[in-house]
Amino acid sequence: MSDEREKSTEAGAAFFLGGVLGWLARGLGRPSQRVTLPASPQEIASLPNRPGQSTPKNTESVRDCGCAERRRAADRSLDPVGINLIRRERSGAFLVVLLFAAAMGGSIGFLVTYWTGGSNQMLGGTLTLFFGGLGAAAVIWAHNLTANKEAVGPRERGDAAEAHNAAAETFAEGTRDIQRRKMLAWMSAGGAGLFGAMVLSAFRSLGLSPDTSLYTEVWKRGQRLMTVDGKPVRVDALTPGSTTIVFPEDSVGSEKAQTVLLRVDPDLLRLPRQRVGWAPMGNLAYSRVCTHAGCSVGMYETTSHQLMCPCHQSTFDVLNGAEPTGGPAARPLPQLPLYADNDGILRAAGGFSEPPGPGFWGMPS
Repeated sequence: MSDEREKSTEAGAAFFLGGVLGWLARGLGRPSQRVTLPASPQEIASLPNRPGQSTPKNTESVRDCGCAERRRAADRSLDPVGINLIRRERSGAFLVVLLFAAAMGGSIGFLVTYWTGGSNQMLGGTLTLFFGGLGAAAVIWAHNLTANKEAVGPRERGDAAEAHNAAAETFAEGTRDIQRRKMLAWMSAGGAGLFGAMVLSAFRSLGLSPDTSLYTEVWKRGQRLMTVDGKPVRVDALTPGSTTIVFPEDSVGSEKAQTVLLRVDPDLLRLPRQRVGWAPMGNLAYSRVCTHAGCSVGMYETTSHQLMCPCHQSTFDVLNGAEPTGGPAARPLPQLPLYADNDGILRAAGGFSEPPGPGFWGMPS
């Protein structure tokens, strides 16, 4: 299954890269000719119309207002000569609508995944689709649906009313550059609304209380300590300096209940006063789940009596209640109180001293 997923990911990446290279090659192959700036309003009026462009109106108004040097009607077009602007606009609008639809689908997928408790991979994928679609749509909108010209506008001197009228006329002529299909506007509004819903939904995570299962006792008084193969552990089964992994008798193999059992010389113990009776014959039991990031603590150094986590090298002093002595862990490993029954079988005298695992809301980190 993972191989198929990797193959589909590689195929998608190759397809996307090929599309980008094709688009770049298409852009590099276009001629970079530009329209020459006319010298007078009369020359402006004599220019032939190109598809998608309108003839400048009332060139006399430019001359009469005393601002012929402004030549707003002769703004320089940066589009290649001969390009069909209407076709470019239609294809650009189609791509923008398609990308907006993909982005909206990604946002809807994010909301559904978030509120139904989906995986982080799905959340990341839908969020990537949303922002990627919006970004690509914005780029295509800027390149294909926005006027591509160079506006020349030195400051005018003359009557303010005439200058205002000339500016209003120029603005009216350019309304087509900013008034696009209503579908794009509606889709933009819909995308903004969905983005707002995503942001507001994220605030839900700030108010969630921790799962009550984090406080549930995984060990109960009277449960026998069982090895991985389901055999009970006797009080004299270990020699000083040796260790084994144990579980509650009804939860063998449980990750949260995994416990490291080790035996030391009772005379070396420096446990807190309330835990003096928790280690019969020097048998100590600590949660195997590291309090830093949840890795399995499994290495025991017999000389220094240190348990070590292999992930980030946190170390714990087993003689002193598994207090951290190095590494990023800030809390000791939870200790399991033990006692031996009449048959010499080790049993739990209660639950862990605190919930096992890394720090969470309500627990120090």
